[in-house]
Amino acid sequence: MKKNILIAVTVIVSLCLLYWGIEFLKGINLFTPANFYIVKFDKVDGLVEAAPVTIKGFQVGQIKELNYDYENNEVSIMLSMNKDLKIPVGSAVHIESSLTGTATLALELSDSKAFYKVGDEIPTVRKQGLLDRVSGEVVPQVEQILPQVDSILANVNNLTGDPALYASVARLDAITADLAATSRQLNALIAVLNKQVPGVMNQVDGIAGNLNGTSSNLNQMSSSLLALPIDSTMNRLNTTVANLQLLSERLNDKNSSLGLLLNDASLYNNANSAIMNLDSLFIDVKQHPKRYINLKVF
Repeated sequence: MKKNILIAVTVIVSLCLLYWGIEFLKGINLFTPANFYIVKFDKVDGLVEAAPVTIKGFQVGQIKELNYDYENNEVSIMLSMNKDLKIPVGSAVHIESSLTGTATLALELSDSKAFYKVGDEIPTVRKQGLLDRVSGEVVPQVEQILPQVDSILANVNNLTGDPALYASVARLDAITADLAATSRQLNALIAVLNKQVPGVMNQVDGIAGNLNGTSSNLNQMSSSLLALPIDSTMNRLNTTVANLQLLSERLNDKNSSLGLLLNDASLYNNANSAIMNLDSLFIDVKQHPKRYINLKVF
């Protein structure tokens, strides 16, 4: 009898632990005190057992059971709520769906001072979830856009099938090849310049040194020019210019001797006739020397 009792107790404890483990894996802790309420929906939209029940996003309970009411064609849900939570009369429960397909229950509390009793049915409301809003707002817009997308795809197909596009791509390939060749030539030119630049810089340094020497020579020349008696030379030049100007005035003056000599036409004519007479005299002397030279021989 003792052995049978021990086996029976062991089986019962094992079954209890198994049940507790299954409920625990579902997210239900049997050792946590809870209040139970009933809600009913015409469709559950992805609700499963152990789905959370939230107030303003904070979990205050979970779904314990889901049963289908064949008489009323609706789903009856038992809620396991926190023991400390009191639900005011007039509160409502609605389903919130996510894009991943999971659903939760959201409880909206009223301001009533009266509260539901444990086991009462809480009213439910039907609100559009995220998927409903997407299907109701986005899908019609997508349907309107689809014809335009089709026309765009057709234009893209026509564009990609145009031989001119292939020709342009071929030209772009040729241009790319030319650019690559130009880049290589530039690299070679830069390499040559890198080799020649040091020598050029040395030549530039030599030219700079020569310029410095030339600058010093110019400075010396400038100092030499500054040392020259420029003032006295200029005074002499001014005196010489004044004397030349005075001589020119006297030459242009008809009353002076030089002016008469230069400006008197009769003096010029007389001098010219005298020169002509002397010329004729010399000619006659050459032709008849005996008239003028008398030689006697003893």
